[in-house]
Amino acid sequence: MILYSVDEGIARITLNRPAKRNALNPELIETLTGSLARAARDETVRVVLLTGAGKDFCSGLDLAELDRGAEAGVLDHVDTARSLGAVFLAMRRHPRPIVAAVRGRALAGGCGLATACDLILASESAQFGYPEVEIGFIPAMVMALLRRSVSEKRAFELISTGEIIAASEAQVFGLINRVYSDDTFEARVEAYVAGLASKSPSAISLSKNFLYHMDGMTFETALEAGIHGNAMARMTEDARRGIALFTKKS
Repeated sequence: MILYSVDEGIARITLNRPAKRNALNPELIETLTGSLARAARDETVRVVLLTGAGKDFCSGLDLAELDRGAEAGVLDHVDTARSLGAVFLAMRRHPRPIVAAVRGRALAGGCGLATACDLILASESAQFGYPEVEIGFIPAMVMALLRRSVSEKRAFELISTGEIIAASEAQVFGLINRVYSDDTFEARVEAYVAGLASKSPSAISLSKNFLYHMDGMTFETALEAGIHGNAMARMTEDARRGIALFTKKS
């Protein structure tokens, strides 16, 4: 279900159901949750890279699983939905930056999974979308992620029309960070994550933590939180080392 490896500070997590376009079923969700926790515990990990095996990143929830659960009660559906929600929350709280490398299609919950990452790199032929409306369903959980990535009107357009958009358009919308040519995609992704892994791990971790904790804060509260974050950052070994090197050069 999941391929996991660590090399030069990069934890590589690969969704490995290519025959099912890496659709999310309970087993894959459980294994993904465990892999994220494993990367969080590993002090050698500086960046997490999330990819999909085969032609697509992830096609969303496995509809066969939803169909088999048609007779389940509302509390049963809440439990299964909560397991995916826990993945999104774990990604938000993860101490390392998580980068999605998207080839092919990232649709529905799969698009939500990419959006839950801190950064999204896409090949030029990649496609993104929330087509749940086509089957009378809604992207309920991922709205919390989508709403923080694009404008309100863009978000509503995506979820109400179910339109599948190209990587170039997704970048214009603000949904993804970078678009690379198909031919150079793997090399550009490797260079990008290697560059990120070379940065101060404490600075990246603190930045992620404080940025996301500012969601919903007033300006004054966010500024006060930033004051404490500033003070904490000054006390890290990375900052002390960096400041000492800078002062020696100046």
